[in-house]
Amino acid sequence: MAKKQKPKNQHERTRVDHATEIAEDYVEAIAVVIEEQGVCRVKDLAEHFAVSHVTVNRTVARLQRDGYVTTEPYSPVELTTQGARLAKDSRRRHEIVLSFLIALGVSEETAATDSEGIEHHVSPETLAIMESFVSKVQG
Repeated sequence: MAKKQKPKNQHERTRVDHATEIAEDYVEAIAVVIEEQGVCRVKDLAEHFAVSHVTVNRTVARLQRDGYVTTEPYSPVELTTQGARLAKDSRRRHEIVLSFLIALGVSEETAATDSEGIEHHVSPETLAIMESFVSKVQG
């Protein structure tokens, strides 16, 4: 998957964000599963996303093609250096957005759901302001 290009307008930016959304969700989930269980298998991702093994296999194949993961048939899915970096960045964005929504008074359940979508579309400028706001609120 190519690095995000600077969009010409907000509609183009949304299309660019959508193009990387699935990759970001998957590498973040793979990192979490590896952290919790030591290895990540296709069945873990199928359960996590509530999708079929076929869907996961297709997505993992694209992630492998794009250099984010490595795997072999019937073997665990592992993050490459590039995949681990994307997972770390995605998790950081997610945590900032989640903390921001909770600091605004949004319930944890709603904030968790909303942050899943917002994290992919928030600009670096907005993310920095959210992070600053949360820091001030948390003291």
